[in-house]
Amino acid sequence: MKIAITIWGNRISPVFDAAKTLLITEIENGMVINKEYLSFDPHLLQGMINLFKEKNISALVCGAISTRPAETIVEHDIRLFSFVMGNAQNFLDSFTGNNRIEKSFIMPGCEHDSTTLQQAEG
Repeated sequence: MKIAITIWGNRISPVFDAAKTLLITEIENGMVINKEYLSFDPHLLQGMINLFKEKNISALVCGAISTRPAETIVEHDIRLFSFVMGNAQNFLDSFTGNNRIEKSFIMPGCEHDSTTLQQAEG
């Protein structure tokens, strides 16, 4: 499974619309087998969607996100996990261990219908 995480320094970017870097992570058998950092422009949504399709990315993990980009991402069959926060490496360590987003990484006051990314495997 490949996921993209918006990055700001060493943290998950608190706001998707201000992010400039994606951490593309390939996970197999509970281990990160490849990581790649790419620059992107969150305002050029079609370019980002094309990148996701080209790299076979099935899910995006990010902080707060505006309605338009969120809808566009979901319309293109990319699983969206928004309102996620924290140190990116700590998040990956936690996630790869159990394929779930722990509640400690979800922004206060935000809840997810599902915090599992297993369905994102394709």
